[in-house]
Amino acid sequence: MLYFSKLRIIFVSFISLFLILIASNNLFDQEKRFINKKINLGLDLQGGSYLLLEIDNAPVIEQKLQNTTTLIRAYFKDNDIRIGNINISDQKITFTVEDQFKENVINKFKDENSEINPYYPRFKSHKFNITDLGNKLELSFSKQGLVELKTSSQDQALEIVRRRIDEIGTNEPNILKRGNDRVLVELPGLDDPMRIKSLLGKTANLSFRFVSNDNQDSFGAEKLKYENGLDEEFVSKRIILSGDNLLDAQPRMNNQTNETVVTFTLDRVGAKRFGKATSTNIGRKLAIILDGKIISAPVIRDTIASGNGQISGGFTFQSATDLSLLLRSGALPAPLNIIEERTVGPDLGQDSINAGIIALIIGFVLVIIFILIKYKIFGLITNITLLINLLILLGILTIFEATLTLPGIAGIILTVGMAVDANVLIFERIKEELRNEKNNIIAFDSGYTKSRTAILDANITTLLAAIILFFMGSGPIKGFSVTLGVGIFTTLFSVYFIARLFTSIYVSKNRDKEGLLKW
Repeated sequence: MLYFSKLRIIFVSFISLFLILIASNNLFDQEKRFINKKINLGLDLQGGSYLLLEIDNAPVIEQKLQNTTTLIRAYFKDNDIRIGNINISDQKITFTVEDQFKENVINKFKDENSEINPYYPRFKSHKFNITDLGNKLELSFSKQGLVELKTSSQDQALEIVRRRIDEIGTNEPNILKRGNDRVLVELPGLDDPMRIKSLLGKTANLSFRFVSNDNQDSFGAEKLKYENGLDEEFVSKRIILSGDNLLDAQPRMNNQTNETVVTFTLDRVGAKRFGKATSTNIGRKLAIILDGKIISAPVIRDTIASGNGQISGGFTFQSATDLSLLLRSGALPAPLNIIEERTVGPDLGQDSINAGIIALIIGFVLVIIFILIKYKIFGLITNITLLINLLILLGILTIFEATLTLPGIAGIILTVGMAVDANVLIFERIKEELRNEKNNIIAFDSGYTKSRTAILDANITTLLAAIILFFMGSGPIKGFSVTLGVGIFTTLFSVYFIARLFTSIYVSKNRDKEGLLKW
């Protein structure tokens, strides 16, 4: 029935007032807010940085080929097939094999159940293509193998980028894939874009290697420079530890030397390996290398078995903090190059806000005038309900600290249209009921009841579209789908609880009055 119990009235009033109070948080400074929450503004409204990063997959391909040479050497050795002259050049592996084994080797690579050349049944393709060049065989990535490698590299890069940005504490960053070798980063309200660029531009590949007295090392040695670019050392190619063994890294102040250092904690495997390496190499220099440059090379004075250590290198507190962040987030699978960079100023964002607000106000005012002229007192009820609906919508978005974009404002405007449509359907249905029913209460109740199916159908189909846009879309599209989806729920609540409450109060007081709805 149209009747509302006192308990229902209290419930509707409490929910509405509570959400309106939360919505008002966006008008006040942090110390004056009801709760410490507000709606965040997206890149197009708040301003910020836009970065398009491209993954340099060449080092990844090179590393994968190096791993493959080790694999095929061991595999054919176990199968008593001798191969030789293995060489990597132009992202291809070439090797020689005796004529009597050549066909067998080719078949091993073309076998669908090959242990050294995975087969993708879905794409009817192996990971590698093998070509017979007469005196040697050539191994290269297939088209699908290259796609799989790039996709894997992109997924890893996306996760590492997200970790680094989350560590900084940027509000509502937007990090997306573009193609199979690019990553899009949108950072609303970013204060220090140069720092972000610096952090994302570092691979953060950490390793611990012993300094060689000369280049005559059993594992081979290479000459590396210090970060200052002046000094250099011969360093063994054998990696004692890598960044994969790190559990944590934090900036600290060394009380003895009064310098800023980076302390680190190793996992169980890393601690055991580090303890063994330091115990048998006391007196040797251990180079700490980041992205091919030596940070420091301290002399091992004692066994380090605790799994804890520190890195010193003349750090400022900021540089130590950034290095700790890089080490905690992990190394990128490949270098990232910035190929496009844009900065959206707050003035442009404010222009977008102003344009969106003007559009909302114009649309809202026109709707108010139309409804008021068309439905008189019930139009006034509808207009009040529309305003409350908008405030409730903003309150819910505030609770979830949603990011509002320009398409999100469009979603709010569409919500107003959906709410008006629902009220029009109800009033038109009531009009039809009043032709056959003289009791106003029964007619209004029937109007609300019989129009429910049409209203629910319209809103549910719109909600399904919003859900699809949320999961399939990206960036601004998601902003639109969020405001539209939440707006559908607030519309149904406002129509069937708030507007119906006001209507029931008025109709109950005028139950015997004729012509409540005249056109």
